[in-house]
Amino acid sequence: MKALFSQKLTVLNAGLASFATNIERAGGDAIAMNWQPPAGGDRDGGLALADLLNQPEIELANQTAMQRYLAAQPLLVDVMLAGEAIPALSEKKLILHAGPPIAWQDMCGPVQGAILGAILFEKWAQNLEQAEALVLDGEVIFEPCHHYDAVGPMAGIISRSMPLWVVENPANDNERVYSNFNEGLGKVLRFGANSEAVIERLEWMGTELAQAMKAMLAQSGPIELKPIMAQALHMGDEVHNRNAAATGLLLKQLVPALLKTSQPPEQIQRAVGFITANDHFFLNLSMAACKSMLKAAENVPSSTMVTVMARNGVNFGIRLSGTGNTWFQAPANPVNGLFFPGFGVEDAAADLGDSAITETAGVGGFAMASSPAIVKFVGGTPADATNNSRSMQAITLGGNPAFTLPALNFAPTAAGIDARKVVDHSVLPIINTGIAHKQAGVGQIGAGITTAPMQCFVDALHSLATQHYR
Repeated sequence: MKALFSQKLTVLNAGLASFATNIERAGGDAIAMNWQPPAGGDRDGGLALADLLNQPEIELANQTAMQRYLAAQPLLVDVMLAGEAIPALSEKKLILHAGPPIAWQDMCGPVQGAILGAILFEKWAQNLEQAEALVLDGEVIFEPCHHYDAVGPMAGIISRSMPLWVVENPANDNERVYSNFNEGLGKVLRFGANSEAVIERLEWMGTELAQAMKAMLAQSGPIELKPIMAQALHMGDEVHNRNAAATGLLLKQLVPALLKTSQPPEQIQRAVGFITANDHFFLNLSMAACKSMLKAAENVPSSTMVTVMARNGVNFGIRLSGTGNTWFQAPANPVNGLFFPGFGVEDAAADLGDSAITETAGVGGFAMASSPAIVKFVGGTPADATNNSRSMQAITLGGNPAFTLPALNFAPTAAGIDARKVVDHSVLPIINTGIAHKQAGVGQIGAGITTAPMQCFVDALHSLATQHYR
């Protein structure tokens, strides 16, 4: 030891940077590592992580889940009314919502407002007072969209008479997933609006627009969604908060097929006009494609790959491939973003929607490097966007070569979130998100960046370790 201290010290410092600074001031060399305890210092989380590291069974399971995700080829094949696609919606007064399960009394304002709007749309009640009375009497029940292989942005409401996109994955026995149609911006159901104008738009979407889209698909045949998403990433989208290019690419396939249908010209004009006025139109298809890819990776025993991330305006929930349909929840983290004039943090609802399925699949916030313009909407700089995409490589099982990022020398997007790596590195998945007003119907008041809460991943690992490795 005396010989050691007679030499010039070169120290590798893990922890507080001030320790390294003091060594340098004393004449030594020190390298400061950016390190922090796993699981944010949670002891049980660290122990669960230790149980799940260096387990050949888990490595093989993750490889299997990742291969299934990569092999998925989501195809848009049909448009159906929700009650036909999901029979449970026709068998009872059931309404689906975004995020993990939540009771009526715990829901945020936008979700409650959207549910009341859906009740009016279904004509189960004649006014909002009657609609709320139905809910309070227990005549209407609620479940997450994910329980029926469906996704919806923001409030994510799906009821029996709403039209759904139907997406199949031929690489997974043609398993189907669903998403509702995007209403556009402004006063819309997904932000809790439920006025007469909102209901009238939903009725038009469920009849004329749905008929036009169904007839279009009969002419075009199945539409591959991954190539549209891949090309859009090269054109400035990240296919979550920015879908301008993807919607344009979709239109190139929609319009020629629509013109070949027997739909009246006026109906075609209205449909095309509605889509061209809504740069977010492709979002719901992007979500369905991502859900399809991740559904293929579900239910692989022992896998720590995350297959669902979703928010209900109160809690954030995740599901792992290896833990099946079990939700792991924690309060949603705040959104760090830009607010529209006149609004601020005090006006905002907690993070909301199923659209984090895009980040779960490796796009959205994970692909911000491809969309430098998004920072004007969510805040930050183009360099921040690139750094966000790079940082996600630390918590994923690999990359998706179908989705590449020009700004990173066409590197594949980081994909396959590994809950172990999230807990080990204390790096949380980044999510691009819109910000909803906490009151129903006010609408979107901003956009920004948030992260998934650490506790979800800690609880998920603890559950998996308890089941299989303790």
